[in-house]
Amino acid sequence: MIAQISFSQCGILIDSSGKKISLDPHKETHSDIIFVSHAHTDHLYKKCGAKNKALESKTLASRETSIIAEARGYTLSDSQEEYDGFKLIDSGHILGSKGLLVNRDEIYYTGDISIKERAFMRPALIPQAQTLIIESTFGRPEYVFPDLQEVIHNANKIISEMYDKGIPVLLMGYPLGKAQLLTEFFGHWDPLYLYDAVYNMNSIYSKLGIRLKHTVKHSTAEDQNLLSKNKPWIMISPLFHGRNGFVRRMKERYGAVTIGFSGWAINTNYKFMMGLDYTLPMSDHCDYKDLVQVVRQCNPKKVYTFHGFTIDFARRLRKLGFDADPLLDKDESRQGRVKNAPVISSLDNYMKNE
Repeated sequence: MIAQISFSQCGILIDSSGKKISLDPHKETHSDIIFVSHAHTDHLYKKCGAKNKALESKTLASRETSIIAEARGYTLSDSQEEYDGFKLIDSGHILGSKGLLVNRDEIYYTGDISIKERAFMRPALIPQAQTLIIESTFGRPEYVFPDLQEVIHNANKIISEMYDKGIPVLLMGYPLGKAQLLTEFFGHWDPLYLYDAVYNMNSIYSKLGIRLKHTVKHSTAEDQNLLSKNKPWIMISPLFHGRNGFVRRMKERYGAVTIGFSGWAINTNYKFMMGLDYTLPMSDHCDYKDLVQVVRQCNPKKVYTFHGFTIDFARRLRKLGFDADPLLDKDESRQGRVKNAPVISSLDNYMKNE
């Protein structure tokens, strides 16, 4: 029996060997198996009210994903890492992120994926499969990231210049995943403070075996008057817009300079759109070349693209000789557009995709 793959209001659905498998659903769904690839909130869902037997499913997720999700207010009840015919495979995106291999080599779903080694994050493992379902967040050729060491060097150069002038610096990235890497990359600067939400995530990472520099959180630093306008310091915070109240306060009170880290910083106008002083391209996703490499390494007979530049990436894969189609809902297919595709005027899309 050939598996059926579709895109519904709940997300991607696989019907294989009599089992319905829901991949990173947005809400509760009638499925035999629910797979949660990682603990970013756009891949989690909250249960609606009392337990509904009609909606009971086996949940597949890594131990790390379950623990981080719990800390973020999401409960993956009775989640397990193993189930007959299914294999969770490291996807290299954030701590605990996994792809899903269905029925030995029938289908491989990447979830969000990165094949770049980044400090404690190891590259994704890519299995061979007959059908590949691959994210396409950066599925256009213009999204090719510079070498990570070059980005770190450029950031250290900015920080050093600010330190010489006695100017504090905010290093800004997604609070789960990116912020922990920023802590690792720039932990040699002192003093280093953490926005409270970042501090909380760092603490969970440490409990899960990723030892990060122990430092003071923002609220404590404020209470103890540790922050100064004329003495340099570093703070790692979420990637806020420059108009955000926290950012304005840090600038007005301490004269802080902002550096935002995002794959979207490849766009020269991203800095101005975000209202930041500096932006540097760093991502926990594959860039375009890496996405193509994943497809070639997987060597599938069929490819489905999802999330981001879904239509564009499928079209380019077809030009490379692959049988590729975008996974679209009915409205997207009819209108010829992709839900959540990155648009330079949309701040929400930039934040959700990174």
